[in-house]
This record gives sequence, structure tokens and C-alpha cells, in this order.
Amino acid sequence: MALNKKTVDDINVKGRRVLVRCDFNVPLKAGEITDDTRIKAALPTINKLIADGGKVILCSHLGKVKNGPNEGESLAPVAKRLSEKLGKEVTFVSDYNVTGEAATKAVEAMKEGDVVLLQNTRFRGEEETKNGEAFSKELADLADDYVCDAFGSSHRAHASVAGVTKFITAKGGSNVVGYLMQKEIDFLGNAVENPVRPFVGILGGAKVADKLNVINNLLEKCDTLIIGGGMSYTFQKAMGYEIGTSLCDDTKLDYCKEMLEKAKSMGKEILLPTDAVTIAEFPDPIDAPVETEVYDSDKMPADRMGCDIGPKTVELFSNKVKTAKTVLWNGPMGLFENPALAVGTESVAKALAETDATTIIGGGDSAAAVNQMGFADKMSHISTGGGASLEFLEGKELPGVYAADDK
Repeated sequence: MALNKKTVDDINVKGRRVLVRCDFNVPLKAGEITDDTRIKAALPTINKLIADGGKVILCSHLGKVKNGPNEGESLAPVAKRLSEKLGKEVTFVSDYNVTGEAATKAVEAMKEGDVVLLQNTRFRGEEETKNGEAFSKELADLADDYVCDAFGSSHRAHASVAGVTKFITAKGGSNVVGYLMQKEIDFLGNAVENPVRPFVGILGGAKVADKLNVINNLLEKCDTLIIGGGMSYTFQKAMGYEIGTSLCDDTKLDYCKEMLEKAKSMGKEILLPTDAVTIAEFPDPIDAPVETEVYDSDKMPADRMGCDIGPKTVELFSNKVKTAKTVLWNGPMGLFENPALAVGTESVAKALAETDATTIIGGGDSAAAVNQMGFADKMSHISTGGGASLEFLEGKELPGVYAADDK
């Protein structure tokens, strides 16, 4: 499924109005942005369009917008931070209608290289409905071409992600992906489809159910599949091990047996933890001090709960990573929010940081862990989309990617 989509490098935007769907869903505290990673990630595409003389119209959602438009979820703080980062004024259209008269006027007044930011797309309820045709058309009416650079939203067939594209096409415009999207397609899509081998996949996180299709898809693509985190206990129970009070998805035991059989028949390796860091009961709050004891996986007491991989497993997993040429990691190895139960996740992050292999972090908690532990700059690629990267790894077609024009 190697994807070959047109990018911002394939179109001439001089004098043209370009609508860019970004991911400005940034964390806010009392109206201030606490982390502007997503804004910084959008800058290369925006700067390229400015340099090429485009009239750059930006749009994004922010938050869940449960109770209708409100100032707390306005993109005003984003406009301010963007102006600072771009070193030029960003005209913010604060109208809750997003595409109303205020937007039309702001766009009409644009000169080449100008930047306009529209209000939160979710202020329009139609953004998230499959039939938001009118809103999709209104967005398209503002522009000549469309750029999708919001990978984190690309798995949703929303008006500003996919709906807008057919109206742009209808008037002869181009639908392309930005640099951020292209990077995700290159790494997540193409590394999984055509990896440099040996290819090692590492899956963690709590539930097997969340990653059924990812396990299945990755098992077919990689040479070794490492399984840690909460989901490893369901696999161990399926193998007949005592797992104490550890997290287990009893409805998925047959599925785990099936995957273990499948690996064997395909000559693939599934690596499971050989020991676990255990606690007596789940910490409340999650980062409360806990007393830990380490047990081999086949000697777990019935009244203990595994919450991280043990030292033998750390060594096993780290050594396997050292032999790899491509590593893809999604999901923590334990309850990493608790310092006493974060060692496994930190060790895997460190092993990835120290290898020469291409290292891809599939968004979500693994991305948070790598950032938190200061290893971000040592990774080849950290995906910006949690849900989107999982769906991509399952082999699903993402509406936001699929809607872009092929080369």
C-alpha cells in the first residue's frame, strides 16, 4: 500500500487561495498554550506556501466542543502564537460561523503571502457529520486549492478533512498533502509496507481489543513482534500462565492463541515478557508510591498484579531492538505514569534511542513517554496522530490521505 500522493511541492500556488487543514488542537490552560509542538510542526508547510506567493487560509479544530461555540475553545491564542512563529501578522477571523461574511471579506482582502486563520471548525456542528455538505462547500468556496496537513485528524471523514476535497476538485483545484502528512505517509505507510529488515514491532498498552487488527497486520509484516504492557497478560493467560490480578481481556484468549499459532506457522517470532514488576493493588492516584516485587512470568502469585516488564524482559527486548534495522513502537510497557512502574517503558525508549535502526513511534502514549523522557530527538519519526496512526498500522484507508490527488 505504498502511497504516492501529490504534495505542496507539486502545485503552483502563486496568487491562489490555499485552504490548509492543520492540527492546532493544542493544550490550553487559562487561555494560554502550554505546548505548541503541533503549531511548530505545521510551520514548514505554511512557510512554503507563503514563500510561493499563495494566499494561505488555515483551519483546524480545537477541543471536543460539547456545548457549542465558546471563547474557551476559540483559536485566538493559536493566531497569536502563529504570528510570533511566522514573524508576520496572522489575521484571525473570530466569527463563530467559521465561513461566514467575516471570513469571505478577510479572504477577499488578502495579498500574496498573507495568512488568515479561520475559527474552530467544530464550532460548526456539520464538521463532524458525514453529510456536512453545505459546510464542506462553504470551506471550498473560500479557496482554489486544498492542503491536508492534519494527520491526527486524517482518520475522520470530516468536512474540513475529506468533505471539502470534492468541491475543490469540481472547480479544477488541487488537493494535496503538506510536509507533515507526507512524513507520516513515508514513515508509517512505507516503512511498514517495505521495511529494511530485520523489522521489529513493539506493541504495548492496556487492552488487546484496542489493537486486534494492528497485531494481525504487523505480524504479517514484521520479523519479530514484541508484546508488552497490559495486553501481554492476556497472551500469557492464553498460554496457561498464572497472571494473578493483572489486567486481562478474557474474551480475547482464543484470539491470542490464534495469533501465537499464526506466528509459529509463518516462522515469525512473538516475544512476551519473561518477568514482571508486580504490586498488591492499583495505585490511587495513579502516581502514588507503591511497593514492588519482581516475579518470573511463570511464578506470578495469585494476589499480585503485573504493572511493568521486569529486568530480564528489559534485557530481552533491548537486545532484540539492537539487532533490528527498522523498529516500530506503539504503546507503553507498563503503568508509566507511576515512576516506580516506568522503568520498562523508559528502557525500551532508551534502547530505541541508542540503535542505528529507523525508529518510528506510533503516536499516543508512546509519543508522550518518549517526549517526557527526553528521547524525542533520537527517534527517526514520532507520529503526530494516536488514533490515525493505529488505523494506518491496521492497513485501513484514512479519508484525509485517500482524498488527496495521486501523483
